[in-house]
Amino acid sequence: MKGVHFLLTLAILSLASSIASAYDPSPLQDFCVATDDPAKVLFVNGKFCRDPKLAKAEDFFTSGLDKPGDTNNPVGSNVTAVNVDRIAGLNTLGISLARLDFAPYGENPPHTHPRATEILVVIEGTLYVGFVTSNQKDGKNLLFTKVLNKGDVFVFPIGLIHFQFNPAHAPAVAFAGLSSQNPGVITIANAVFGSDPPINPDVLAKAFQVDRNVIDKLQKQFWFDNN
Repeated sequence: MKGVHFLLTLAILSLASSIASAYDPSPLQDFCVATDDPAKVLFVNGKFCRDPKLAKAEDFFTSGLDKPGDTNNPVGSNVTAVNVDRIAGLNTLGISLARLDFAPYGENPPHTHPRATEILVVIEGTLYVGFVTSNQKDGKNLLFTKVLNKGDVFVFPIGLIHFQFNPAHAPAVAFAGLSSQNPGVITIANAVFGSDPPINPDVLAKAFQVDRNVIDKLQKQFWFDNN
C-alpha cells in the first residue's frame, strides 16, 4: 500500500513539474517573432529592465489625469492610457490605468483588449455599458448591459467585445483599471473596415451578408482612433 501512495505522490509531483515547466508568460504585444541573432533582438516580451539600483521615484509616477481628454472628435470620447509607456515602473507588474472622457452622447466604440480584463468606475455622469460573450454552443452571443451612474463599477472580461456610451446631455468621466501593463486595443470597426492594406471587400461582403457596395462605402470612411 505504501508503494501505491509513493507512486501516486510521484505522479502528482511529475504532473506539477510538467505544468510548471510548460507555463508561458502572458504576451505583451500582438506577436513576437523568434530570432537566434542577438543583433536583431528588439525586446523581451515587453521591455528591458533597468538596473534596480538606478531606479528613482519618477519611474513610478505620472500626472495630468485631472485634465479631461479632448472629446471633440467623430466618436465623442477620449481615452488617456497610463500604461508601461507612460510609467516605466509598471514593467512586469501586470497592471495599467486609463481615464475615459465622454462628450454628451459620446461613445467608446465596440472594442476588445486582447491582453487584459477591465474594471471601470464612473466618476461623473451616466454611462450605458456592455459586453458580448464568445460564441456559445447554441450559436448565440450573449449581451450583458448595465446603466452606470456615479460611483458604479462594471467589469469587462479579458478579450471580449465591449463598449461604453454616454446617453445623457452632459459630459461623463470614468476610470478603468486593466490587468496588463500593455492591454492593447482592437476597435472592431476600425480593424475590420480600416485595416492597412484593406481586407478584400468580397471577403467582408460574404462575412456580413451585404452587398459589396456597402463594404466599399465603409472602407472609404475615415475611422477615428480615440485612444
